[in-house]
Amino acid sequence: MEGGTGSQRSAPASGGARRAAPFSGIRVGKLFGFEITLDYSWFIIFFLIFGTFAGAILPAHAPDLDYATYLLLGFIGTILFFASLLGHELAHSFVARWKGIEVEGITLFIFGGMARTRSEAVTPGDEFQIAGVGPLASFAFAAIFYAIAAVGRAQGMGAGIVVLAEYLAFLNFLLAAFNLLPGFPLDGGRLLRAIVWRITGNLRRATRIATTAGRGLGFGIIGLGLFAILAGGALVGGLWFIFIGWFLSHAAGASYQQLLLRDVLGKLSAGEAMSRDPETVPPDLPVEELVRDYFLRRPYNSFPVTEDGVVIGLVTLSQVKGTPSEGWKGKVTADIMTPLAEAVVVEPETSMLQVLERMGEGGHRRILVAREWELVGIISTTDVARWLDRAALLEGSEAGSGAPLNGGGGERPLRDPSR
Repeated sequence: MEGGTGSQRSAPASGGARRAAPFSGIRVGKLFGFEITLDYSWFIIFFLIFGTFAGAILPAHAPDLDYATYLLLGFIGTILFFASLLGHELAHSFVARWKGIEVEGITLFIFGGMARTRSEAVTPGDEFQIAGVGPLASFAFAAIFYAIAAVGRAQGMGAGIVVLAEYLAFLNFLLAAFNLLPGFPLDGGRLLRAIVWRITGNLRRATRIATTAGRGLGFGIIGLGLFAILAGGALVGGLWFIFIGWFLSHAAGASYQQLLLRDVLGKLSAGEAMSRDPETVPPDLPVEELVRDYFLRRPYNSFPVTEDGVVIGLVTLSQVKGTPSEGWKGKVTADIMTPLAEAVVVEPETSMLQVLERMGEGGHRRILVAREWELVGIISTTDVARWLDRAALLEGSEAGSGAPLNGGGGERPLRDPSR
């Protein structure tokens, strides 16, 4: 169980500031102004920890209790563990807020927690403080639970309470120690990045070094998992090590990609990054002709819909597929398109960082670029990937594995077929 492997989009938990990302989950309320969300994967680890407490730890160390007491104490212990994990994330969030970084909320999920922020730290010192406070909070929780266990044993409290407190102390100590491992995006990896950043004055180089360490750490954990399975026969534990190691190495690579993305696109406007003068279709075009003359003869998956030079919507291949072919007769493009009110439209001067935020907030794959409702271009996820490919080529071996950062190879067409 970890609580400090977070970095921006699609990353695991608590390790300083992260970019806001689209996510699914259950919003449970606000605490100190931070919105708290439970990702659906959180319920998996919740019941695993609950089962460990109630079905293994407590019966083994407090055998005289009845089954109902095991269940009650197991539930209390699980809630307290996640409360301490939330405290770890709150520590990151409070320091980030103190440093002027907007924190949108905290998400708890299968690998721990993640503080969702709108930006990263701007100085090595801020990065060091934001990353370091999380493990300190976990060490503090470990000390508190060890103290409770000591007092409980001295005062003759029930064995179940003492065992629960000791195990919670152990988990928090383990959480802090694991997060201090020097691999990005763990808290320790962020501390490493802050140190290298301070020495070199180069955030990208510092991130590359820290993410390389993170990938190496992830592969090392995978190796431990394989060893546990092959040499020790610990199938379940070994598989967990492999899963955690894979997740860590993947998150490390994604973290560097995101930094490169922000570095490259932060200098661009929508007008510079877009595919210019995209082919359009009229709103009164019959769907049968739209399919025959456009989707089957052009290398595009979407077309802006315009009328008298004014953009009024966007039609995509998926929308056509969502309409049974027997229903095409008598329908026109306007009947199946996404109207402008539901599409995302930006001006050419809009920063690409803002465009990315708009894409992430609604899960949009395509954004229309227009000036005074006159269409001038379109931006898709493949346009973004193309800019990343260019940055990777310029970076050369510095990009990590040396492969294009979008995970693919080869050249892309100047026009974007994924539109």
